[in-house]
Amino acid sequence: MHISVSARLLVGAAAFALTPASVFAQDVTENDPVRTQDNDSELTNDVADVAPATNPNVIVVTATKREQTLQEVPVSVSVTTGETLERAEIRDLQDLQTVSPSLRVSQLQSSANTTFIIRGFGNGANNAGVEPSVGVFIDNVFRSRSAAQINDMANVQRVEVLRGPQSTLFGKNASAGVISVVTREPQFAFGGSVSATYGNYDNIVLKGDVTGPLTDSVAFSLDGNFNKRDGYVDVVNLDEQINERNRYSVRGQLLFDNNGPLRLRAIGDYSKIDELCCYAGNLIAGPTVPLIFAVGGQIVPEDVFSDRTYLNQLPVNEIESYGGSLQADYELGAISLTSITAYRELRSFSEQDVDFSSADVVSEFRDQAIDTFTQELRVTSDFDGPLNFLLGGFYFKEDVTQNSGLTNGPQARPFFDLLAGRGVPGTLAGVEAALGFQSGSIFATGPSTREFFTLDNESYSIFGTVDFEVTDRLTLTGGFNYTDDKKDFTLAQQSLDPLANVNLVDAVIVGQIAGALGIAPGQVTPTVIGQFAQGNPAAFGAIAAAATNPATNPLLALRPLQFLPPFLNVPNAIEPGQTRDDDWSYTLRAAYDITDNVNAYFTYATGFKASSVNLSRDSRPFPSDYTPGPFGSTILAPSSPIRDAGLAVPNLTTGTRFALPEEAMVYELGLKAQFDRIGFNLALFDQTLENFQSNVFTGTGFALANAEEQSTRGFEFDATVTPADPLVFTFALTYLDPIYDSFTNSTLGDLTGQRPADIPEFTIATSGTYTHEFGASGNLLIGRVDFYHESNTQIVNGLTGFPTIAQGIAVARQFRREVNQVNASLAFVMDNGFELSGYVRNLTNERYLTAVFDGVAQAGTVSGYPNAPRTYGVTARFRF
Repeated sequence: MHISVSARLLVGAAAFALTPASVFAQDVTENDPVRTQDNDSELTNDVADVAPATNPNVIVVTATKREQTLQEVPVSVSVTTGETLERAEIRDLQDLQTVSPSLRVSQLQSSANTTFIIRGFGNGANNAGVEPSVGVFIDNVFRSRSAAQINDMANVQRVEVLRGPQSTLFGKNASAGVISVVTREPQFAFGGSVSATYGNYDNIVLKGDVTGPLTDSVAFSLDGNFNKRDGYVDVVNLDEQINERNRYSVRGQLLFDNNGPLRLRAIGDYSKIDELCCYAGNLIAGPTVPLIFAVGGQIVPEDVFSDRTYLNQLPVNEIESYGGSLQADYELGAISLTSITAYRELRSFSEQDVDFSSADVVSEFRDQAIDTFTQELRVTSDFDGPLNFLLGGFYFKEDVTQNSGLTNGPQARPFFDLLAGRGVPGTLAGVEAALGFQSGSIFATGPSTREFFTLDNESYSIFGTVDFEVTDRLTLTGGFNYTDDKKDFTLAQQSLDPLANVNLVDAVIVGQIAGALGIAPGQVTPTVIGQFAQGNPAAFGAIAAAATNPATNPLLALRPLQFLPPFLNVPNAIEPGQTRDDDWSYTLRAAYDITDNVNAYFTYATGFKASSVNLSRDSRPFPSDYTPGPFGSTILAPSSPIRDAGLAVPNLTTGTRFALPEEAMVYELGLKAQFDRIGFNLALFDQTLENFQSNVFTGTGFALANAEEQSTRGFEFDATVTPADPLVFTFALTYLDPIYDSFTNSTLGDLTGQRPADIPEFTIATSGTYTHEFGASGNLLIGRVDFYHESNTQIVNGLTGFPTIAQGIAVARQFRREVNQVNASLAFVMDNGFELSGYVRNLTNERYLTAVFDGVAQAGTVSGYPNAPRTYGVTARFRF
């Protein structure tokens, strides 16, 4: 009797929600070409449960929250097994992109700032108010911030990368895709492993795990890992190294399973990162660099790949992530219930020299605390008939607080004094005298800004899918998600520099009116200004014209030094400091078994991500709330809600407080085939995000804006070929053709019709694995080589630190990246459980830029982050 893929899909509808331990154990062992294990020795007399798989594409996944094989699942998904992670020496999600070409991972100025990008869509790392468009789930628990995701992955069973919007299956922020990390659960047979790695840069990695029964119905597991490595970037003047590794994690699990209807899995974990990261090298030494030298500072100009730098202090990156979860599965005949409860805390502190020189000009710190509670409930059916369903609810509560700020060092005043005087000192002293400031107060040593931001986010979602088997070969699926999201935020900042707190147009107007009326400038109130303008319109017009003319108001030349102006705190009488969003998303899919070996599907799906809040010093009122006057003048500003309410502060400009919700839409056509020696998957897609949340560094903060519409068309192809039993080849290719369909309000002006930067047209990930068996000894020699390629692409659309937008765009065009990375490993695996392996990542020592950005408060200077050099080492492992 023929059983179609669609029929198996429906029969297993509840498999994810309530799956016996033996099924998950089989998933671990049948896909491990190295060794099998016996998870029910009392029944099989220590005989391994299954033989090693000869077909590496037979991989059980839960991409649709239902247990299916990789071929069956009607979703564009790539799966990386724990075995592949071990052989490729992939320890964290940052390296995962080398085996999953639709995924890009970008790490910026600190260990906490990691962005995940799928099909060219991704954001969120540098701004605590921006949640990622790519949702990351670890053992079914949503990790809302990248800092809680990047530690080394332990005991991983598989990593699934789901491409395209997944809102009907996941309750929070999956408008671009999902990364789902599944770890091994406790076993009822005693076992475990220990391993030690030593590599270049004195890299030491220690890992261990143990699992076994506590009683007939309770099993446990404990695992931990430690990773320490010297830095590969020399801080010349401090005789230190940065870009190091120093991290560890521990995790414990309990599993209750007495073969009855109730099954419980509890997980608790703690991880710590304390690293000196990350190196930014100079790409263009702008006109301010001679001034750095003039105040005694040093940099390595325009030699980013020298891995040498000068800093006045070492970067601090401290991240603690900890929490626990409880998953309960209960079977009621054909109905299965699942509850997943989780609470997590994230603490992140960073402090960095952001002028990237040995001169102590300016440093920045961020101290963040994020507490997250999630609750998911699911009901799934396993009926014999053609109709089955999944219905779920998801609750999310998160509290974010951030203390941050910029601090001037002792070289700040001399540096900016030279900048103001075009290389000649004394200008700031003259300005202080002219404006009545205390001597030495402008750019004085000490705090420059101090910020306090909070964000309270509460949301809930209801989601579900229904599968209807029309025939043995055709299954129709409909899914929905309703999300209600509310955010309340507070933004408060002190800008402490006296020059930044004075508008240079208004200062002249006040001074001229005071002189005309014969009163002190302090007596020139808004009422006095209004009366003067009404009674002497011609005189006021002449004063305003002179104040706004650089030829008659030399103070306007100092405006570039006012890059940290006063901040209008939120909430206020005009801005309530809140967002309220709700949305219906849905999925429509038809899956058809063309033959027993070939499957096809067509999907139309929408997705949603709620508003994001700009928790940065570049948060500014919307243009609808405020219209600044010429050169930021408050006196000459036209009527607007903020001005009319008397809330305007000097030099206030407009921008965004938050970005509107993202709404995704995708058309996708897929074909999957599996034969004896070859299997392949192909997905053609046309994906659009409306109001894509763009988060761009501006030199001192982040501009959060919506690209009205960004789309990507392309295809994803991956294949596995086994020409002979010992030899396995994999090949994956992604083609992306992105465009800004409409982006009128970017920091670079109107980008409509342009290709978004940093999205390669072609990405390739391919590998070859050969397993040699030494006769009947059971010993194996496993060799693996993989190659990762990104086609040549522009890294950034433009830079804002140049006199004109056109100049910034032109300069950006010279920064491009092409990636050709080779990794290799060779392992000797003995039948007694001992392994010895050697590995090398980035074999050819390929160097390229991962990101490019404007120098902090240094117009015309450009910096960039390079990738890591070649790393290699040996690993000894014992499994028991």
